[in-house]
Amino acid sequence: MNKVVANADEAIRDVFDGATIMIGGFGLCGMPENLIRALVRKGTKNLTTISNNVGVDGVGNGLLLAAGQIRHHIGTYVGENKLLEDMVLKGTIKLDLVPQGTFSERIRAGGAGIPAFFTPTGFGTVVAEGKETREFDGRTYVMERGLTADFAFVKAWKGDRQGNLIYRKTARNFNPMMATAAKVTIAEVEHLVEVGELDGDQIHTPSVYVKRIFQGELYEKRIERRTVRKVVSGQ
Repeated sequence: MNKVVANADEAIRDVFDGATIMIGGFGLCGMPENLIRALVRKGTKNLTTISNNVGVDGVGNGLLLAAGQIRHHIGTYVGENKLLEDMVLKGTIKLDLVPQGTFSERIRAGGAGIPAFFTPTGFGTVVAEGKETREFDGRTYVMERGLTADFAFVKAWKGDRQGNLIYRKTARNFNPMMATAAKVTIAEVEHLVEVGELDGDQIHTPSVYVKRIFQGELYEKRIERRTVRKVVSGQ
C-alpha cells in the first residue's frame, strides 16, 4: 500500500479544530518540524497537544503556542519557552505536567490498549491529587490513565512508501510510542525510500501504525541551548 502524500500540508488536510495531537521530539531533537509549520499555516485552533515540551520561543511547538492554537498541553517540561511560562501564569492555557517516566508509560499504555496502570511515582505529591491509589505489597501506587490522540505527528530518519520507519539515535525519543497511540499517525522522514530498501531487523515502527508519510523539505537541526567552554588565559 502506497501511503505517500506530496507534502506536509496534504498530510494534515483533515486535522480539525479541537483535535488532540501527539507530537514527537525531545527539546528540539526528533520533532516533526514540517508538520508543525503546516499546522500553523492551516490555523487549526483549540488543540490539545501531547509532547514532552512545547519547543522554544519561535521554534517547533513554540510556533503553535505563539499562534494561539493550543488550549491544553500535556507534557513533562516547561523548558526554555518563556511564552509558555507567561501563559501558564496568566491562566491562558491549561497545562498538565506529568513525570517523564509516567508520561512515556501513559503513551505506551494507550498504544497497547491498556486504559490505566499503577505507578509509585508521584504518590504523596500534587501529582497524585484526585487520583485513585492502591497498596501493593506494602507500597502505595497511583493510578494513571493511558494516553491516546486523534493524530500523532512523528519524525523519522528513513521511511519507505508503506510507512515502515527507522529513527536515528536520540531522535527516536517519544516518536515510536506516539506512533502506536493515535487514530491517524503521520510521519515525516529525512529520506523516503522504496519498499524493500530498509533492513527489516532495523525497523522501529512497522507500517501498520502509519497512515501517511512524506519526505520533509527543511530540517534546521537547531541546538536548544548552546554552551561552550570558557577560554582560560594561558591555555
